[in-house]
Amino acid sequence: MNDSNRKPHKVIVDLELLNRLNAEGCPACGRKFTLGETVVAACGAWEGGPKMIHENEAVWDTQSSSFIERRCYAAGRGPVA
Repeated sequence: MNDSNRKPHKVIVDLELLNRLNAEGCPACGRKFTLGETVVAACGAWEGGPKMIHENEAVWDTQSSSFIERRCYAAGRGPVA
């Protein structure tokens, strides 16, 4: 399961990203982000396009070559446009 397309989608939280993201927190789980965590841009059941969420709250979808929020993926909805 080594998909080379996954790597560019992962980002490690630095101070600038931390300050930008923690105003609202993670849209998938509601927790705040911390320095050094890995986040991914994922589609989910929220309005708008992909948002940055904790990596452990996302599932890699090989068909769309993108991350999908775990609960949305489990519900079988796939990416929400």
